[in-house]
Amino acid sequence: MVNNRLIWGRYVEFDLEYARKVIRAEADAISSITPIVDASFKQACEMIYNCGGSCIVSGIGKAGIIGQKISATLASTGTPSHFLHPAEAVHGDLGRLRETDIVIVLSYGGETDEVVRLINLVKKQGIKLIAITGDIDSTLCKYSDVVLCMGLMNEACPLGVAPSVSTTCMLAVGDALAFTLMKARKFNVEDYVRFHPGGSLGAKLMTVEQSMMFRPGEKLPLVELDDTIEQLLEKTSDIKRHGAVMVVDKNGKLAGIITDADIRRLLTQRTAGAFKCKVGDVMTADCKKIRADALAAEATAIFHKYRIDELPVVDADNKPLGLIDVQDIVTIKVVG
Repeated sequence: MVNNRLIWGRYVEFDLEYARKVIRAEADAISSITPIVDASFKQACEMIYNCGGSCIVSGIGKAGIIGQKISATLASTGTPSHFLHPAEAVHGDLGRLRETDIVIVLSYGGETDEVVRLINLVKKQGIKLIAITGDIDSTLCKYSDVVLCMGLMNEACPLGVAPSVSTTCMLAVGDALAFTLMKARKFNVEDYVRFHPGGSLGAKLMTVEQSMMFRPGEKLPLVELDDTIEQLLEKTSDIKRHGAVMVVDKNGKLAGIITDADIRRLLTQRTAGAFKCKVGDVMTADCKKIRADALAAEATAIFHKYRIDELPVVDADNKPLGLIDVQDIVTIKVVG
């Protein structure tokens, strides 16, 4: 189907059926290269996994752009990585390489001048080289320690020359490597959030433990049921910013919470003897609480629903681990 559109005074034809063929061609090509996951693929994974340095990814032109994305994916999923431009390597960037690194070079033909020159530089330093290419007889393949060969393929562009099918397949191979390594490292949601603290996904996946104001081992604002308000003030005077104190029973389990607002109300209602009142008589019993491994977004929902500002963080035995404040949630921009 050809669609005509009047643009700048002339009709331009857009062959939408051809566009669909491009997508199908690339999808079919990706399906056809699944045999690339073989013993060589496993060896490549082992080399990168056991690498004492970083995984350096390189390539020129469109393959280089794909290489940058693969390097970024590796870095964000637990495999230290950065991109090395082959042309810049001979102008100082070769200093990025160390003997403990692994280099992945992307080149469909494997004969580009910049790539061949980089091969020589890498081999001189005794660094292991992995090739992602289409030509098994290329110079790149000849000097690589591991070859992931996709085979020769027809590009999807009308002239059959612009990288399209080949680069899409390279990206798929790179993702397969990165995610296979990610799984082998047992890289979990918490690890992902740690590497993506500024992203919206990272914020949504952040746990209460990661966002609460107290870190493991720090002194918590804790008092016991039989403590007086005066003792409460003495026990918590040296604790960092907080707007509430958690109350525990004789077994150390959370019994309730007492906030600054609770104390203000007490002083207003009882000007005499207020400081001798028992904490257990002033606190809010059976208060809202949350587990440390819950998502921070769940804490946000509780803050919004119950109009509260502080939320005790407890472990599986209902013992306090920390306190999360609504301002902590606002700071990390978690959306409930």
